[in-house]
Amino acid sequence: MDGVIVVDKPTEWTSHDVVGKMRRLAQTKRVGHLGTLDPMATGVLPLVLNRATRLAQFFTHADKVYEAVIRFGFATNSYDADGEATTAAVPVSLDEASLERALDAFRGDIIQMPPAVSAKKINGVPAYKLARQNKPVELKAVPVTIHELALLECGGDTARVRVHCSTGTYIRSLAHDLGAALGCGAHLTALRRTRAGMFTLEHARTLEQLADPAVLAAALIPSNALLPEFPAERVNDVTAGFIRQGRDFRVNPFRVQQGAPYVRAVDASGALVAIGEIKLPNLYHPFLVL
Repeated sequence: MDGVIVVDKPTEWTSHDVVGKMRRLAQTKRVGHLGTLDPMATGVLPLVLNRATRLAQFFTHADKVYEAVIRFGFATNSYDADGEATTAAVPVSLDEASLERALDAFRGDIIQMPPAVSAKKINGVPAYKLARQNKPVELKAVPVTIHELALLECGGDTARVRVHCSTGTYIRSLAHDLGAALGCGAHLTALRRTRAGMFTLEHARTLEQLADPAVLAAALIPSNALLPEFPAERVNDVTAGFIRQGRDFRVNPFRVQQGAPYVRAVDASGALVAIGEIKLPNLYHPFLVL
């Protein structure tokens, strides 16, 4: 099984837990994920299997889409409901117009501070380990892009939003910073990822469903269906052999737009042979061979 299986991650499971379960279901040790989800979060968790793990590098900068529930009234040290309160609770009655004005400051290109309780590494140590040991956590703010921040509903002390963001964005930090902007504190109480790059909830299956070998097989998105943004170049068996030896290969200028940075070399059966990187117009070097 070479390709991607999208899991609808259950709450309270870590991404590593899901990887371990998939290793048992697919009977392979070669499984990785394309971007972690916090234990509290649910939704789209793409897993790469076997030779497709080598393609993971092409998915590291994919945008994500989430639906999040934010509770206003107090902040927590983890920026979500699993943490301990760091501010006194205050009564809140959300006003849609005021909340929309506050949301506007977080749309577009912003600078965001990651949560102290996160997987960000400080001198090789995850920040959450230092935080749990009450050691200083000195993280740097990073630029992120919020392509969409839509208020779906609000009432009382709770709001539900949809966020389309760049990779590296922490929705927990967004909730925390929004509470700070409104002066009442806030934290995340629910998070569901609905899209990660090309992978959506339509592709996702629960772990219970994937325990059925037939469902597991049907859920596999094969390697040749990945990276559709790269043009495909059909190669014959001889050329496929040369590519596997690391030799450059030519592409048909009528099928591949001139200057395309990468192409997918596929064999006569449609299987992915390699990802080629442009070397000269219509000439590509095997950047990654499966």
